[in-house]
Amino acid sequence: MKRRNFIWAIFITFFSTTLGKMKTNIFSREEKGFKVKAGEARFKESYTMKGVTLNKLDIKISAKDTNGNLAVFEQTGHTPKGGPPLHIHPFQDEWFYVVEGEYLFQVGDEKFEMKSGDTIFLPRDIQHAFVQLTENGKMIVSYLPAGKMEDFFKATDKWTSPPSKEEIVKVFADHDMKVVGPPLTVN
Repeated sequence: MKRRNFIWAIFITFFSTTLGKMKTNIFSREEKGFKVKAGEARFKESYTMKGVTLNKLDIKISAKDTNGNLAVFEQTGHTPKGGPPLHIHPFQDEWFYVVEGEYLFQVGDEKFEMKSGDTIFLPRDIQHAFVQLTENGKMIVSYLPAGKMEDFFKATDKWTSPPSKEEIVKVFADHDMKVVGPPLTVN
C-alpha cells in the first residue's frame, strides 16, 4: 500500500509540475493591456512586402502578445492593381476590414468587391487573393492563429531585388502557405 502511495505521489508531483509549466508557457498571457498609437507599430516593427506587393504592414497585435493565437496588422496599400498570388493558408483563418480604398477579393470561386467599412472572412484551406483597385488603400488584417506571418513579412521585407516566381513560391511554403495561382488582375 505504501508503494502505491509513493508512486501516486510521484505521478501527481510530476504532472502538477509539468502542467504548471505548460500553463505558464502555453496558456497564460500578459495580464496587462497595451495601446499602439495611430501610425505606429507594436515593438516598432513595420515591414514592406517587397516583391509580392509594395504594401507596408505595421504590427498592431503580435503573436508574442497572444501566445501565437492571433496577429493583427495594419496594411497600407502602395500597389494599385497589385496583390498577392492566389494562395492557401492550411492552418489559419484570415479576416480583413477595409479602412480606405477599394479591393477585389477572390475566396474559393467567388469574387467580392470591397470598399471602406466592408469586412471579409477567409476560412483556412480555401484559396484566396485580392487586388487593390484604387490608388490608395488600407486594411486591418488578422490571422487566427498567428502562424508564421510575422516571419513571412520579415522575409519579404529583406528582398533587395524582385524575386523570381520560384522564390515567391518558396517563401510562401517556408511560412506554411501554398501558392496555387497567379495574382488577380483588373483592366
